[in-house]
Amino acid sequence: MSETTAPVTSTASIASTGSLSVRRRAARVTLRSVQVLLALFYGIASALPKLIAHPSAVESFDKIGWGGGAMYTIGALELAGAVALLVPLLQSLAAIALSALMVGAFIVQLTVFDGQNAATPLILMVPLALIAWVRRGHNGELLRWARRR
Repeated sequence: MSETTAPVTSTASIASTGSLSVRRRAARVTLRSVQVLLALFYGIASALPKLIAHPSAVESFDKIGWGGGAMYTIGALELAGAVALLVPLLQSLAAIALSALMVGAFIVQLTVFDGQNAATPLILMVPLALIAWVRRGHNGELLRWARRR
């Protein structure tokens, strides 16, 4: 090989590497945006009515037969999950916990409310499952942190 013949890096491989990093960044931003939207939904639209005992929430929990204690507890769990969705170390765990709440909500919708809004918890579980999966690396960090304490 002469001095004028040097290995050439393909511009296609450089371009594909660049576009891959752009796509990864876009995916991270999109997922983070979904987390913020879910946190706003759980914090404002779902937890707040329960925590302030809005008449619609009180009526729903009376129909279920669980009363105010369960309403406040579920509202507090939803609010905690909403906040935890925004904390990097807790994101995956929060998504798993909120998914568990949505399983309960789905069952209640089917059994008490005749399936009237049964699709809503299932729809919410899709992005929660995605967050739990993508952010699963934080679970190991959280476990290591908890063991140090």
